[in-house]
Amino acid sequence: MLPAFARTPQPPYYAVIFTSQRSDVDDGYGATADRMVELASRQPGFLGVESVRDATGFGITVSYWAALEAIAAWKAEGEHRVAQATGRRQWYSHFETRVARVERATNGP
Repeated sequence: MLPAFARTPQPPYYAVIFTSQRSDVDDGYGATADRMVELASRQPGFLGVESVRDATGFGITVSYWAALEAIAAWKAEGEHRVAQATGRRQWYSHFETRVARVERATNGP
C-alpha cells in the first residue's frame, strides 16, 4: 500500500492531475489501477502519486514527475496506453488531465 502523501523533492517538478468520474463498469479496473501505479513507479523521473476516490466514483490522482520528458514517456508506455484506451472506452464517464509545474511546496505538522 502506498503512503498517503507522496515524498517529493524540492521544487521544481511536475504534477499530472487526473480527475475522473467512474462509469458503472468495473471489469478489472482495480487490478489495472494497481498495476499502473506499480508500472509508473518504475519509470525514470517518477516521484510519487497520491490518489482518492469518493463513494460516487469521483476521483483525483496526482502523479509527480521530475521532467516533462518523463511524463511524455509515461504517456507513451505500451501497457499504460492500453489502460488509457480501456478507461476511455469503459471505466470513465468523464475525465480531465492537467499538467502543472510545481514551483513551491510546503508541509505541515
